[in-house]
Amino acid sequence: MPACSSQSGSGTDEPTDTPTSGKVSISVDETFAPILESQVDTFQKLYPDAHIKASYQPEDSVMLDFLNDKVKLAVVSRDLNAAEKAELAKQTMTPIATHIGIDGLAIILHPSNPDSLLTVTQLRSIFSGQTAGWKQVSGKTKLGDINVVFDANRSSTLRFVRDSLLRGQPLTKRVFAAKSNTEALTYVATHPASIGVVGVNWVSDHDDPTVQSFLRSVRVAAITARPNPGKDDYIKPFQRYLAPYTAEQLKADQNLQRYPLQRNIYVISREARTGLGSGFASFVAGQKGQLIFYKSGLLPAKMQVRIVTTSKAD
Repeated sequence: MPACSSQSGSGTDEPTDTPTSGKVSISVDETFAPILESQVDTFQKLYPDAHIKASYQPEDSVMLDFLNDKVKLAVVSRDLNAAEKAELAKQTMTPIATHIGIDGLAIILHPSNPDSLLTVTQLRSIFSGQTAGWKQVSGKTKLGDINVVFDANRSSTLRFVRDSLLRGQPLTKRVFAAKSNTEALTYVATHPASIGVVGVNWVSDHDDPTVQSFLRSVRVAAITARPNPGKDDYIKPFQRYLAPYTAEQLKADQNLQRYPLQRNIYVISREARTGLGSGFASFVAGQKGQLIFYKSGLLPAKMQVRIVTTSKAD
């Protein structure tokens, strides 16, 4: 009988992959596609015998594949919940979750929209439908009813808005689910009254020609959670504002702010051995993988970002 190759969910008893060779399937929250594509590409260039098949999907689909052992790794914006841990326990599987980075949700507007400074309170009112038109935001625009667009149904961005921003309030009925972050960006670029929510890595890497193209057609809003904010209190999801400052640090230095729509990124492994999945997870969490996070504009989990004071105009 020929030796079997290592592939996720294949059910084979004698996998032949190593941490730097073989085959493995992984599933990635589509929100993180740009950064994970860079990670996979770099890893495979460093290790030519490694072949990673990455599937980019909404969060629910990622977790379903992971629980059903169709993939060995999942890259998502949360740790496993109690029900998922219980299901893996039934499979006698002990998953390993590793924090690999911090990202934010970028609020995207049409370039013609003058209301590019928004508070968390205003966002909550927009996403719940209490604020239905742009005239209710500031009165500075003739734009009409607000249309909200997300990357996909049952996506992690939609879950974040529902859980962390709306906190139980129903979502506005004027909501549109695109099929991807790219389609969400295109929708906003062609619908002046819309407001979109995408992962920040779709607009953070200014060296990426695709990102440059997006930034020519949309505007990234500046957000603040501060009550009664001044103009300088509004911030964009730059690395310096993704830093996980403690409450004590924020209290001690009034100039420090934390971008209010930020979340953690995890790689979760279900490999019961040290195979290619574990090797890739270690790479992403290691120095080279963390440097890729840094260069893409996200915040690495294990690298400190040097803070330089600059004008808020950038």
